[in-house]
Amino acid sequence: MSVVQRSAAVAGRNVAALRSVYLLVVLGGLLEPVLYLFSIGVGVGALVGDVPLPGGRVVGYAEFVAPAMLAASAMSGALSETTFNFFGKMKFWRLYEGILATPVRPIEIALGELSWAMLRGAVYSAAFLVIMVAMDLTTAARALLALPASVLVGFAFGALGMTISTLIRSWQDFDLIVAGQFALFLFSGTFVPATAYPHVLRWLVEVTPLYRAVDLIRGVTLGEPGLIQVLDVVYLLALTAAGLFVAGRRMERLLCK
Repeated sequence: MSVVQRSAAVAGRNVAALRSVYLLVVLGGLLEPVLYLFSIGVGVGALVGDVPLPGGRVVGYAEFVAPAMLAASAMSGALSETTFNFFGKMKFWRLYEGILATPVRPIEIALGELSWAMLRGAVYSAAFLVIMVAMDLTTAARALLALPASVLVGFAFGALGMTISTLIRSWQDFDLIVAGQFALFLFSGTFVPATAYPHVLRWLVEVTPLYRAVDLIRGVTLGEPGLIQVLDVVYLLALTAAGLFVAGRRMERLLCK
């Protein structure tokens, strides 16, 4: 079997395990960003009005928030699967020790788990994009381009999540992960443009992975992608590669003693 086949077998195990409750899993993952979109994007948006983009174009607040909710949803889904679930399988359920008794290697487990997380994330993203198109917050053509962008976001955060899972020691450490995730959600250009922050804080915001993800998806869904979106893609690809490399090495050290 090839690396791809062994990684696919790991992902297939997760598909089989959740097959009976998959619809509930999808609905649960989709509900949060949709509620944020309607409560903040539409509800608060009625009070905020229009928002100027860096290029000078003015858009409605719901149009501004919706791409950020898509990026944040991709982040949350990927981190949930590759932190809580991944940590439990590795440290407590000892699932990976049994898998390693087969020809599957640690890096292939990482690839398989990441692929499974992205399969779930792609379903969430596709459903959310359908809602965006139905609400006239983007066009169908732009939504088709935004889907692979959101999958890339999920890959980046999934690889980062697996790296974090190999470094933490107990369930209590997840409080720090949740706090960091919530801080990213609030301060990554999700609800206000980065230009609204003081200069130093703006620089910190713009180097965070969620800001780069929001910037990429916002550029695609609003129809104004440029060179900065190429930088976003390079950033997220580099984060994915670095995360997979570190996670694979750490898993090999932890599981192949």
